[in-house]
Amino acid sequence: MRGFYGRLLRINLSSRQWQAEEIPGEVLAAYLGGKGLGTYLMLQNIPPGADPLGPENCLIFTTGPITDTAMLGSNRFGVFARSPLTGFYGESYSGGQVGAAIKKTGYDAIIIQGQAENPIVLEISDQGVRFRDGTKLWGMDCYATENGALEEVGTDDAQAVVIGPAGENLVSYACIENNYWRSAGRTGMGAVMGSKKLKAIVFHGRAACELADLAGLKQYVTGLAQKARDNPGVLGYRKYGTPQLVSLLNSVGAFPARYWSRGSLPGWESLTGEYLIENFEVQPRSCRPCVMACGKLTRVTSGKYEGLAIEGPEYETIYSFGGLCCIHDLAGIIYLNDICDRLGLDTISAGNMAAFAIEAAQRGALDVKVAYGDVEGIAQLLHQIARREGVGDLLARGIRVAAEELRLADLAIHVKGLEPAGYDPRVLQGMGLAYATSPRGACHLRATFYKPELAGIIDPKVTHGKAELFIDYEDRLAIYDALILCRFYRDLVLWDDLVTLVNVTTGLGVDEGQLRRIASRIVNATRQFNLLQGLTREDDNLPLRFFKEPLENGDVLPEENFRQMLADYYRLRGWDEDGRPKEDITT
Repeated sequence: MRGFYGRLLRINLSSRQWQAEEIPGEVLAAYLGGKGLGTYLMLQNIPPGADPLGPENCLIFTTGPITDTAMLGSNRFGVFARSPLTGFYGESYSGGQVGAAIKKTGYDAIIIQGQAENPIVLEISDQGVRFRDGTKLWGMDCYATENGALEEVGTDDAQAVVIGPAGENLVSYACIENNYWRSAGRTGMGAVMGSKKLKAIVFHGRAACELADLAGLKQYVTGLAQKARDNPGVLGYRKYGTPQLVSLLNSVGAFPARYWSRGSLPGWESLTGEYLIENFEVQPRSCRPCVMACGKLTRVTSGKYEGLAIEGPEYETIYSFGGLCCIHDLAGIIYLNDICDRLGLDTISAGNMAAFAIEAAQRGALDVKVAYGDVEGIAQLLHQIARREGVGDLLARGIRVAAEELRLADLAIHVKGLEPAGYDPRVLQGMGLAYATSPRGACHLRATFYKPELAGIIDPKVTHGKAELFIDYEDRLAIYDALILCRFYRDLVLWDDLVTLVNVTTGLGVDEGQLRRIASRIVNATRQFNLLQGLTREDDNLPLRFFKEPLENGDVLPEENFRQMLADYYRLRGWDEDGRPKEDITT
């Protein structure tokens, strides 16, 4: 099949051996690449009950059939493993420039097994695999590690993924970093990499996939670029980036603040995209090829953090540190963002954990000197977490474990051990269904269902018909993740566009119905993986605070609304009342 090599690379760190294996064409036709292929390989290679931080867990990297092509928003990669944070399905994606470099190695997927005895750096190319000593990089932050690994390999077109101290010390929400500021952030993939003593992976090569219809792809991309040129959404991302969401979410009362006790942060105006471009030196950046340029290379030009530069901060970092931790100083949030990027911490989980620690301290359950709005206190806490020092050792284990040990389980906000992003389901009720049913925990990206609720496509408080629309979004974005295509094209690339993309790259000749069946197969496969790892219906639930504790405007998520949406979702998915697919779709 075109668009793929039909090969995977299997690396065993314990034995320092590697081999190439064939991927059957029927597997690629059934699951495509990216998330579909990654999930299939998880089911085949990660046994039930595998220790997420043990040698039997696999770390799987994938690309998709549009990777390293002219398709806009295509330079992304996916990484998969059993999550050390949740114990369930772990997945994360990252942009930047690495995706194309992985594809040029000549493999559709890379499976890393076992554990090295000493720190190691992998060099993967179309010429094979080289095991390099990573001892001198161990202990370095992510920026220094990326520089050191690329310098060691010494190839101009190479790209690297790395971990920092948080990954080395097995913090359960450690992430994998690339291009300094890009992160495969959620579900603790950095801890899995750290458990294998794998400090960095460097990719390079000259391999190229043959596409089914290169001229057809170029024609489609030309039309897409024209459609995007004056699109309001594209223009908004290009000018403000994701921080444009700060004003929108605060205006509707769905911006989580003061550790999920409020739906708006007083003084939020100092955290907006408008404030960012007016008070900092900001340059748009994109993951080539792309027209969004949603990344913002931001430099602090005055004050305590003058001279500090990062790509960001993204909306989710502003929500987690600004909203949940009540920090009104955008430069202070940039400072905390930089710390997380250097240490290799997921900013969503880190901000949630910091706010939880503040609440725990105020209640006398945790001996730590940190308060709302305390930038330096939170910075110190982040270092403690990454180094697992003092209270940081407990907080490094994740929100579910920390809350249970501190007897604050009713306070903690998470689903399956993963904290939600910045969209309160007491206002955007469909996000409650999204958080509860996401295979990786409280995820906003598997369906981005805040979009239709905020855009007026469906009333946030309407229950009837919500699960059906949600499934349409979830399935379409499952194909995005199989290709792998950036989320920000969701208003431009619809089902008919996806049919075109699949056909011009792979030559499969699918229609929309067939593509929807592939999406459903991928969703069911993720569910089956979780069921094999012990998931029950009770795990598809929300924190009681969303049902019982109103926001300042009185909004709660009525539990009967949530239960109805969940029942509708199971029924429309063809699952039984316990959330089990009725057929084994992996055989």
